[in-house]
Amino acid sequence: MTNISLPAISVLKDQAKRLRSSLAAEGTVIGHSKSLEMLARQYGYRDWNTLHAASGNRPATYTFALGQRVEGLYLGRPFTGQVHAVSSVGADGWHRVTLNFDCPVEVAGIEGMPVTRSRVSATLGPNGRTVEKTSNGQPHMVIN
Repeated sequence: MTNISLPAISVLKDQAKRLRSSLAAEGTVIGHSKSLEMLARQYGYRDWNTLHAASGNRPATYTFALGQRVEGLYLGRPFTGQVHAVSSVGADGWHRVTLNFDCPVEVAGIEGMPVTRSRVSATLGPNGRTVEKTSNGQPHMVIN
C-alpha cells in the first residue's frame, strides 16, 4: 500500500476515464474495468476494489490552477473553459476563480434578448459549487 493521500472515488473514476481515452487515442482500446484496474496499480494497489476501499466514499475536494481545463454548469447552462485566475479564500478549501469560457454562455434566459458571458468569476467551495443560488435553488456555478 501507499502513504499518499488518495482522491475521492469520483476523481479516481474520472482519472480512469481519461486514461482509457488517452490509450484509445494512441490505438489501444481497453474497457472501463481494465482502466480502473490499471489506475489501481498506478496508485500501488492490487486491484480497483482495494483502491476503492482505501479511498473511501468521501466527496471530491476541488483545487484549481492557472490554465486548468474545467467543465460544469453556469446558471444551469453547460460550459467548458479554462482557469484564468485563482486565489484561496480562507483555509477551508474555498477559492475565488475566474474562468474564460470556450464559447460564450447565455445568461439572460429571455428569448429575443441574448446576453452572454465569456469570462466570469465565482467563489467556489471545496465541493466545486457556489453558495449563491439561482431563483430555482441551483448553485450559480458547479464544476464537474
